[in-house]
Amino acid sequence: ANDQGNRTTPSYVAFTDSERLIGDAAKNQVAMNPCNTVFDAKRLIGRNFEDPIVQADMKLWPFDIISDGGKPKLQVEFMGKKKNFFPEEISSMVLNKMRDTAEAYLGSTVKDAVITVPAYFNDSQRQATKDAGTISGLNVLRIINEPTAAAIAYGLDKKVGGERNVLIFDLGGGTFDVSILTIEDGIFEVKSTAGDTHLGGEDFDNRMVTHFLQEFKRKYKKDPQDNKRALRRLRTACERAKRTLSSSTQASIEIDSFYEGIDLYTSVTRARFEELCADLFKGTLDPVEKSLRDA
Repeated sequence: ANDQGNRTTPSYVAFTDSERLIGDAAKNQVAMNPCNTVFDAKRLIGRNFEDPIVQADMKLWPFDIISDGGKPKLQVEFMGKKKNFFPEEISSMVLNKMRDTAEAYLGSTVKDAVITVPAYFNDSQRQATKDAGTISGLNVLRIINEPTAAAIAYGLDKKVGGERNVLIFDLGGGTFDVSILTIEDGIFEVKSTAGDTHLGGEDFDNRMVTHFLQEFKRKYKKDPQDNKRALRRLRTACERAKRTLSSSTQASIEIDSFYEGIDLYTSVTRARFEELCADLFKGTLDPVEKSLRDA
């Protein structure tokens, strides 16, 4: 667990008038400081500024991206001055944070690292990721594919007996990846990959947020849609409720003085949540079928 007691650390870096925040601390203040809180550096790393994916993503991000010699740089205000960073530099800050977490747990220094990347990353994206590790002072032993790392984590390379095929279904915070691997004598080969670069946990949160906003509007004839602080509090509560629904059949939402002095006290059942997200769940099957066809 990290210093916040969480088992995962969000890849967020925030710049303020007085300090730089990384991980949970950065994500927790994003509503107050949207233009200087950077995330999704992984979507920029190793790409050119003119890349259609970069151009499309830029429209959705609250922070600024500029071009420096054809490469994208993130522009933020830090300690009262404009600062520009390459995606590798942002990633290196996150890697530094991860090393601190590992060192605190192990009680010794960490010098070497293996870094994982999506199976579809090209050479430029892989090299840039390796550079991020080097900038953070780590000795990067190798770059391996995320699905391969998942298979190793589950000990799938240790199970003996000829060649086996494995499908890895990886639904993350913002992206969804499906990969089919063959494993033989500890050697991994990626046969096919598919996925959705804009489907993840955040989309499930959005469905719940929308649901409660509509409920609030019906009940009180007031619309908190444009109140950033109210939305942030609701999103945080929905993310918590979603986690609760993994182990319970119902979750409650309690936000004091949510909007114009009105409290939001409500609940959602697992069945209702699944209904709200039904099309998203179904949507994960297309990439699964595609990767099976391509393999």
